[in-house]
Amino acid sequence: MTIQRTSSEENQSAKASKSRGKNSQSSKSGRWLWFWVGMSGIAMVSATAGALLAVSLTSTPLQQAQLSPQEEAVFDGDRISGGGLRFSELTRPVNILVMGMSVLPPDVKSPPVETQNLRYLPQVNSFDGLADVMLLIKFDPETKKMIMLSIPRDTRTEIEGYGVKKINAANLEGGPALTAKTVSNLLGGVGIDRYVRINVLGVAKLIDALGGVTVYVPKDMKYHDHSQHLYINLKAGKQHLKGEQVLQLLRFRHDELGDIGRIQRQQMVMRALMEQTLNPATVAQMPKVLDVVKEHIDTNLTVEELVALVGFGVRTNRSNMQMLMVPGRFSEKGEYDASYWLPNRDNIAKLMAQHFGLESIQGQEQQTTEPGSLRVAIQDSTGSDRSQLRPLIRSLERAGYRNVYVAKAWGEPLEVTHIVAQQGDGNSAELIRQSLGFGEVRVESTGNLGSDISIQVGKDWLQQQTILENSAQP
Repeated sequence: MTIQRTSSEENQSAKASKSRGKNSQSSKSGRWLWFWVGMSGIAMVSATAGALLAVSLTSTPLQQAQLSPQEEAVFDGDRISGGGLRFSELTRPVNILVMGMSVLPPDVKSPPVETQNLRYLPQVNSFDGLADVMLLIKFDPETKKMIMLSIPRDTRTEIEGYGVKKINAANLEGGPALTAKTVSNLLGGVGIDRYVRINVLGVAKLIDALGGVTVYVPKDMKYHDHSQHLYINLKAGKQHLKGEQVLQLLRFRHDELGDIGRIQRQQMVMRALMEQTLNPATVAQMPKVLDVVKEHIDTNLTVEELVALVGFGVRTNRSNMQMLMVPGRFSEKGEYDASYWLPNRDNIAKLMAQHFGLESIQGQEQQTTEPGSLRVAIQDSTGSDRSQLRPLIRSLERAGYRNVYVAKAWGEPLEVTHIVAQQGDGNSAELIRQSLGFGEVRVESTGNLGSDISIQVGKDWLQQQTILENSAQP
C-alpha cells in the first residue's frame, strides 16, 4: 500500500526548517505570537488581524522529530489551507493522525539521569516509546464535519518490518512515519496528511490552561500503582475537573472493558472539551495554551495549517462532530499470547467507505441496515424500574426492531435521550429517532459495546411514556 508522496517543494521546506535548528528561537517566539493573533482573528472574524497574518505567518513545520526524506514522503504534503487572506480556510479534506505519548524511562534510549535512582517509573518528556492514544481525525470542509476515529492501542495488526504486534508499538519501532503506514494499512489504505504527537506531560497543563473541563465521571475510580507513581482517586458524578484529575479519568482502565472503556471516556472528555472550548471566549486563554503546546507537541503541521484547523473547528456545528472506534472484538483467553483488540476487516471497510470516502465492495452498500438485523441496546439513565422500559421496547418491536435488549444502565442522568450510533451507522440511528419521536442522534462509541445502536434513555422518555403505552394497546 502506498500513501501519496510529499511534493519536492514541501520536502525542501521541511529540510530547510531542520537546518535552522536552535538558532531560530527568536523567530519561533514571533511565530507563536502571530499564531495567537491568528486564533483571535478567526474567532472574532477580524479582517485586520487576517490581513496582518496573511503576510506574517511562516510555513515552517512545528517539528521536534528528525524525519528522513523517505519518512516525510509518507505524508501527503500538498497544501491544505488557502493563500493570501484565505490562509485560515481549509481547501480540502484533511486526515490528521494524533498520538498521545505516555512515556516511561525504559521506553527511551537515553532516559534522564534524574530518573535513575527513583523507586518508581516517572513519565518523561519524550515522543519515543509506545503510543498510549491513537486517533485519526478528518476535517472535511466539503461536508462541514469533523470525524474522530479512535484506534485501540491493543489492536492486533501487521507492522511493516516487525511482524504482527499491537499497533501502539509502531511508534516505538519507527516513529510517526511507520505509525502512519501501519494505520493506513489497517484502515484500507486511507491517506494521512499530517501527524501530531502530544506528550502526556502536557495534557494536564493544557486542560488547566483551558480552565478545566466539566464532565460526568461515570463511577468511582480508585487505583494505585506505586511502581509508576500513578494514583487515581475520583468520585462518580458531574464535576469540574482540573488537568491532573482529567489525566486520572483518561488513564483509568481497570474495569471490565479495559482499554475500550478508556476510549469511551476519552470520547466523553473530547466532546466536553469541544463544546466548552471551541468558541471565541477561549481566545483569551490562547497564550497560555500555546506556551504548553510548543513544549509538548511534535507535528509536521505548520502554523498556518494549525490556524486553518482550529478555525474550522470553531465554525463546525457540534452535531457534525462524530466519534467512532475501529470495529472489532476482544481476543479470548488463550487465543493469542497476549490480550488484543481484533479488528473486523469487513466492518472497517464499511466504516471507511461511509465516513472517509474509501471505495470498497462492502462499503458501497446502503448504510441504513434493515431494522430486524440491528442490535439495539436500551440503557436507562432515569433510575426507572426496568418494567417501565417495556412500552419503549414494544414500540421498537412494532417498528420492526426484533433484536432489542436492556443493557447496563447509563450512569449520567440525561435530560435528552441519546440515540448512539455505536458502529457509526448514523442513518439507522436517525430512523430510530424518527420512529420514537424524541431524542437526539450521536455518532460516537460510548454506548453498549455489543450493540449497533444504543438508546441511552433520558427524562424526555418520561414525557413520551404515556403516549407509547396508549399506542401499544391492542
